[in-house]
Amino acid sequence: MQKYEEILKNNNQEHIFKYLDMANDEQKQQIINQIENIDFEQLNQLYDITLESKGGKLKSCIIEHTDFVDKYNIKQDYYQKLEDIGKEIIKNNKYAVVTMAGGQGTRLGFDGPKGTFKLNIAPKPKYLFEIIADGIKEANDSYGITLPWYIMTSNENNKQTVDFFKQHNYFNYPQDHIMFFIQGDLPLVDEKGKLLVDEKFNIKLAADGNGCIFKAMKNTGVLSDMKNRGIEWVFIGAVDNALLKMTDPILLGLTIDEKNQIGSKSIVKRNPQERVGVFCKKDNLPSVIEYTELPEQMAEERDEEGDLLFGESHIMCNLFSIDALEKISSNELPYHFAHKKASFLNEDGKLIKPEEPNAYKYEAFIFDGFNYFDDISILRGCREKDFAPIKNKEGSDSPETAIKLYNDYWKEV
Repeated sequence: MQKYEEILKNNNQEHIFKYLDMANDEQKQQIINQIENIDFEQLNQLYDITLESKGGKLKSCIIEHTDFVDKYNIKQDYYQKLEDIGKEIIKNNKYAVVTMAGGQGTRLGFDGPKGTFKLNIAPKPKYLFEIIADGIKEANDSYGITLPWYIMTSNENNKQTVDFFKQHNYFNYPQDHIMFFIQGDLPLVDEKGKLLVDEKFNIKLAADGNGCIFKAMKNTGVLSDMKNRGIEWVFIGAVDNALLKMTDPILLGLTIDEKNQIGSKSIVKRNPQERVGVFCKKDNLPSVIEYTELPEQMAEERDEEGDLLFGESHIMCNLFSIDALEKISSNELPYHFAHKKASFLNEDGKLIKPEEPNAYKYEAFIFDGFNYFDDISILRGCREKDFAPIKNKEGSDSPETAIKLYNDYWKEV
């Protein structure tokens, strides 16, 4: 292995020597360990792509509308057929669920893993993890099984998350059916491609995006565990949707009936400006365009019935066959970059908290895994029944809006 001095010089990161001079022995060793484990070839390539990319990628692609099936307009006999197919898989222990919970509650003004955020719902407040656990337990009771529940954390929040589950007795979920696994991370770099150092003299890292779940599942033994349990289908959902249904036999049945390896649930985009990714065909392959990449003209397009042509929102309700997960996990998904505000220690040892974006974060997106397949089954759900996201401290997609959606839904059930 290369020595850290050589690594820093070869990769134009000599400024780190100043932090090494300031650090105590323990901090110095921590920086050295991090430096020797960073894949600088990858990091340099990502930074080069950042400089070259100005959002022109879509211009060279053919973007087309994609088909979907509206769950609430399916004819009764076909609905029953799909439900029977899905239920058969679930009750025969061939189905598992995964919760993506690697994020912190920073945007909520909450100090801790997002899944440990308590939502003030009726009749009593519940943690986000608790809401999900209750939903899975309800499915278990309905099908007479115990679903394997896999929870993806991050290096930042894994210990807190595991400790939280222990403190709450795993919400009375069988512990031998819960498995935590950690996603990877990548360094943040400033606008000149330089590594950033935090106030504890660590190289600043950030989770490498929800798209890295596939590699994490492979590297941590999750996929092997699923195969050993005889799992054939896996649902992956986010921790911050208070109306998330981890078991939907209609989505499962539709995906199997259409002979696809991947499926997803959508809801209708509220308006052309809503900040959500939308399903499409990109160069004839299933894909999702982020709202930041969708040209305004395309966002406004409507079909003959007046519906948005690109109106199927991706709401992080994704279904994969075990073979699909293995296929994606053996490939490298592309990384996307985001311009973020990141505090850092300057070379004089002073903590800087920027007011404007100053760093690049790199992450892969789960929907880029769709591109490895010819088609995807999309089941259109309903915002009032399927999607109560908690993203912001106030306003839209906040605890306040999620609480109302949750309470209204359970009043009707």
